[in-house]
Amino acid sequence: MAVEMLSYIDRRSSVHELTGATKLICFILWSFAVMLTYDTRILLGLFAVSLFIFYFSKIKIGEVGFVLGFIAVFLLLNNIAIYIFSPQEGVKIYGTAHVLIDLYGRYNVTIEQLFYQGNITLKYFIVIPIALLFIVTTHPSEFASSLNKIGVSYRIAFSVAIALRYIPDIQRDYHNIALSQQARGLDMSKKEKLSKRLKNASSIILPLILSSLDRIEEISNVMELRGFGKNKKRTWFSARDFKKRDYMALTFIALLSILSMVVTFVDGNRFYNPFV
Repeated sequence: MAVEMLSYIDRRSSVHELTGATKLICFILWSFAVMLTYDTRILLGLFAVSLFIFYFSKIKIGEVGFVLGFIAVFLLLNNIAIYIFSPQEGVKIYGTAHVLIDLYGRYNVTIEQLFYQGNITLKYFIVIPIALLFIVTTHPSEFASSLNKIGVSYRIAFSVAIALRYIPDIQRDYHNIALSQQARGLDMSKKEKLSKRLKNASSIILPLILSSLDRIEEISNVMELRGFGKNKKRTWFSARDFKKRDYMALTFIALLSILSMVVTFVDGNRFYNPFV
């Protein structure tokens, strides 16, 4: 059976027990706190908290391993691009230059640049695990009701829920089409050359697109027949009221965000400078 990525994982954990609205608000506050600070002390503290939350969610690394690997590749490319286009950004920010390796022209490796790019990488490591947790611990229907609870139109919220439900379907379709193509003699195993594997994999795309379009048409027809979108409001079967644990989680994340902002801007500078 194919491993489904970015789909709801049903577990009994303290994170799963929180309502979707609580997790959504906490994620928004968490993201703002991480985006607005470049204080390494704050980032390390938030990173420790994110690991703590991930541990108590009972989600295994292997269940989101492929996504984490893909993001790791993106992070590598992002860091390379930052250095290519702005190799002296760290020097500009921190006002000093401790050169480790002198390459060519303005391209040299400084401690300041490594420190700056390390902070950017740390930001991703803080936000991404929480974002993945939010996706895999929140049922799509509850996620839709959460969006609607914070003011998003139920039409948009329901569309997002359908999109989240559709991700596992696409993965299953891809897996089934891939098995069919392999049965016809198209080898996509590691024994084949990479260029050949990519060419064979491209033969899956067209059937996958056609099956996706058929499913989209079916869903659209069903929603139209049921009169979706005619009323201004709707009820949610999966909606849950806030409980004590929700208020505790919201209070904790809000206080953590406020603390990070106070420490970050207490001296009027977003960047923690260990070089002065």
